Amino acid sequence: MNFKKEPFFDGNSEWENLGAGVSRQFVGYNSQIMMVIVKFEKEAVGALHQHFHSQITYVASGIFEVEVDGETKILKAGDGFFAQPNIFHGVRCLEKGQLIDAFAPFREDFIK
Repeated sequence: MNFKKEPFFDGNSEWENLGAGVSRQFVGYNSQIMMVIVKFEKEAVGALHQHFHSQITYVASGIFEVEVDGETKILKAGDGFFAQPNIFHGVRCLEKGQLIDAFAPFREDFIK
């Protein structure tokens, strides 16, 4: 398994187009942790899902309708949420923006 070993992130790494107005960029990861920037166009959706990872998300910009474990809130830049393992969560972008996701352990399913 190849891990990102660069100690610095300068924002120039490639964006991966996930389709439907969503793309992501890896900041860094190893087997313990991963940080990803996810860019959303207005009305793009991060579908309701669950996984065994702990996830902390920071809203870097934009406005998002966020659902975590059946509770829905509107979050804006500077807000965030925590999704415990195996809890359903998802987002809908109300105003173009970016989320910064941190996962522990890393999302092996994101690595091709």
